[in-house]
Amino acid sequence: MGRLIKMLVLAVLLLIVVAVGVVAFTFLGRMGPVDGEEVNGARVIVDGFAALAVVPLGDGRVALIDAGNDEAGEAILAELRRRRLDASAVAAIFLTHGHPDHRGAVGQFPNAEILALAEEVPLIEGRTGSRGPLTRLFPANPTGITVTRHLRDGEVVTLTGVSFRVYAVPGHTSGSAAYFANGVLYVGDSADTANDGTLIGSPWIFSDSQAENRASLVRLEQRLVADGANVTAIVPAHSAIQRGMDQLSAFAANQ
Repeated sequence: MGRLIKMLVLAVLLLIVVAVGVVAFTFLGRMGPVDGEEVNGARVIVDGFAALAVVPLGDGRVALIDAGNDEAGEAILAELRRRRLDASAVAAIFLTHGHPDHRGAVGQFPNAEILALAEEVPLIEGRTGSRGPLTRLFPANPTGITVTRHLRDGEVVTLTGVSFRVYAVPGHTSGSAAYFANGVLYVGDSADTANDGTLIGSPWIFSDSQAENRASLVRLEQRLVADGANVTAIVPAHSAIQRGMDQLSAFAANQ
């Protein structure tokens, strides 16, 4: 009996080591985000292994692009204190997708409107699970989050004069979204910045479909050009800011 227990413990430890190794390998070659980096008035906040953005609305309120990994929201609250604000100043949270490291602190901001693409709502609220190679191992579980506004692809949400255009970019998850506001494109996990500065797609181990993700990034580039969007920066959630959209265009041209 003792030998069997030891074997089970070793097997579990081996699985943990393998899982950690695979995750580490997945993020090798990516240029990490810089905490506190600013772009067009917005500020990137690193929360553990994910980053979010605080977008000022100009009336003593802010919008968040994602809500980080920490359920207590310490990094976000610290940024609000730096601005001499409190949790009530968060007017809206735009979720790029429903993975836990992007919706962690939603509960800390009860006055905020929670916005996401309609296709992503079941995942955010915990009524369905993810389909990625690793994420599918975790069953659906109610999150206690209620998405208060279900968005449509192409919709524009205006808050105190700041317009957020919604772009559907399925692939990382079925309802992944990118948001364009004040010249900045927030892409969540749908794209990353490699160490050489090039743009790459979503990490395979956490993504429903890399092929769909690549196709979505190509369509996104085409739509931004067609819309005449002046993209001055691209902000991923797990890697460094890219200035301009040259690398997105190069990615699209190579697919």
